[in-house]
Amino acid sequence: MSAEPVTPASLRDWPLPAAPSTKQQRGDVLVIGGARKTPGAALLAGVAALRVGAGRLTLGIAETVAPAVAVTVPEAGVVGLAETGSGTVRGDGIRLLADDIASAGCVLAGPGLDDADEAAALLRTLAELVGDDTRVLLDAYALGPLAHEPQVVERLAGRLVLTPNGTEAAFLLGRDPGDPEEDAAELADRYGAVVSCLSSVAEPGGRRWRITTGHEGLATSGSGDVLAGAVAGVWARGASAEQAACWGTYLHAAAGDRLSARIGPLGFLARELLDELPALLTELR
Repeated sequence: MSAEPVTPASLRDWPLPAAPSTKQQRGDVLVIGGARKTPGAALLAGVAALRVGAGRLTLGIAETVAPAVAVTVPEAGVVGLAETGSGTVRGDGIRLLADDIASAGCVLAGPGLDDADEAAALLRTLAELVGDDTRVLLDAYALGPLAHEPQVVERLAGRLVLTPNGTEAAFLLGRDPGDPEEDAAELADRYGAVVSCLSSVAEPGGRRWRITTGHEGLATSGSGDVLAGAVAGVWARGASAEQAACWGTYLHAAAGDRLSARIGPLGFLARELLDELPALLTELR
């Protein structure tokens, strides 16, 4: 099956749900991640979700950095999570977020996590706590344990989005990276998830899409966190999983193009992508 190109015209023909008048109706996003050394990853993802129109944001991050992040992102509710001596978020510590996990429009887990074993414990706990209608997006360290957690995959199948980079996709597939379009499609079928991998989006057993924009400058620290947050924010607003993946991936890529033209092809920062997202959304209406 050939991939469908994602362009401004095709997105205008696939409009997002109208933005309602209250923040609750625009969707709650919960980001779980942010170890002591990497709270910025969760911050970038959460702000990206707000920039694409999500109504409410909660960040669950390591307790020692939670106060600083709460001041830095006053728009978010911030919950400090138990951490190990080295600052890793403890997987079972997310039980503190049980009510938020059950009620969120979208839970994004992974940005800023830094330990595979604790990430696996976090995934198992998350699968226990999610509501039946909770949407789940996994990124970064939250992706790796999926290959060894079939019960988690079964529990989340049908309401799961994955946003791996090439290395993470290869790990999930258990082989060297191949064609991104084929890898995305294989991952979608194997994990019952919509997958955004590099410039390719795929849904299980079905359609494929190819993002027609993007620039090598996006290969920079924090860029993937912005991508994951953009997809989560659109999804929380009421888009379908595949629509959210296509819209979020396109917005992230187009923001990189804008910065490449204005700042230069290399050297722009992931946080600078955030400010481009609202204008791009407006242009695509």
